[in-house]
Amino acid sequence: MALEFDPYNILGIASDAATDEIKTAYRRIARRLHPDVNHDHPGARLQFQDVTVAYETLIDPIRRRNYDEKEAKKRDSSALYFTLQITPSKKTITPLPEPQVIYLLAELFPDPRIQEADTKREARLNLTLVLDHSNSMNGSRMEKVKIAANQIIDSLSEEDIISVISFSDRAQKVIEAVPVKDKPALKARISMISPSGGTEIFQGLSEGVNQNRKYLGPKLVNHVILLTDGHTYGDQEKCLALADEAHEEGISISAMGLGSDWNDEFLDDIASRTGGNSTYINSPSAVINFLNDHVRNLSNAFAERMSLSIAPDPDIQLELAFKVAPHPQPLSFENGILPLGSMQAKRPISVLFQLQMPGEMKDGFRSVARLVASGDVLENEVQRLSVISDISLE
Repeated sequence: MALEFDPYNILGIASDAATDEIKTAYRRIARRLHPDVNHDHPGARLQFQDVTVAYETLIDPIRRRNYDEKEAKKRDSSALYFTLQITPSKKTITPLPEPQVIYLLAELFPDPRIQEADTKREARLNLTLVLDHSNSMNGSRMEKVKIAANQIIDSLSEEDIISVISFSDRAQKVIEAVPVKDKPALKARISMISPSGGTEIFQGLSEGVNQNRKYLGPKLVNHVILLTDGHTYGDQEKCLALADEAHEEGISISAMGLGSDWNDEFLDDIASRTGGNSTYINSPSAVINFLNDHVRNLSNAFAERMSLSIAPDPDIQLELAFKVAPHPQPLSFENGILPLGSMQAKRPISVLFQLQMPGEMKDGFRSVARLVASGDVLENEVQRLSVISDISLE
């Protein structure tokens, strides 16, 4: 385990490693991750950047001593952590003339001390609701959404932050970002939402992200929930670009489609780019329980801004990445980082990878892929934690 940036962990060496060991470790990783060799996998490029910084830190005696002294002062044996476990579909592979497929199941587990605890965790939320109030939401849909929003406000503590945006072809700030103190006044504002207009998701999502930014903080679960029952008009690319910005800032977005007339691939894309979830809600009556369950899960967060990068060896192709648990959904791995959002205190995150191995492999052990999981453990003073797993098969 490594808190923040741990060059020893990144290079896979002991803290008392000699200079020759540092050089050997760097060369071994560079043969697999260097962009000149592994140019097809974005994850390799990103990981090699960290490997280079780690090498430059440890190969310089002064920089290494400064790092060791700084790390010794802040080391905390009681700090919480998460673990990364990789299970391949095969322990051994029979060499064949043609390519063959294997699967890797990556599982991220929260600290067992948290899993064994009986007390309920209450992470602080910076929560934004972005609610579609277009004409198609008229009737029971809008009423159920209002009931759900009011129940969410009731469930939040005074330390939580709430903001609510309603949108059609323009956005309205129903509740600007504010600590949840005067609950009756906040719920009164919810009651004033009324259906009208068409559907332009970017209008609502943009204002929602802006409201979430006002209290954006590393100790908070910074989350936007988008609920819509229709297709947006001509602003999909702007929404996706905004989702990328939100992810870079540490904001996750969950997208919920109500009824049957909405673009599932579009909402999947928004959510997967930020580590949020995308969900189909089949009826207005299901909205209340679903939204409340979602917010309860956010309150139970152990770690935030979780992500996973995978760097297969140069001759191996990454064909598929799919989040299995806690909420199944496809993942995009085009930029090398797979955002995973929140890790709950007692539920692991599971991701399945499909890899194509080359034909005509030689007998013996060979490396397959290097995976790095990162995230912010909310209770730790030094929050950022990274764990590395390097997979080899026979």
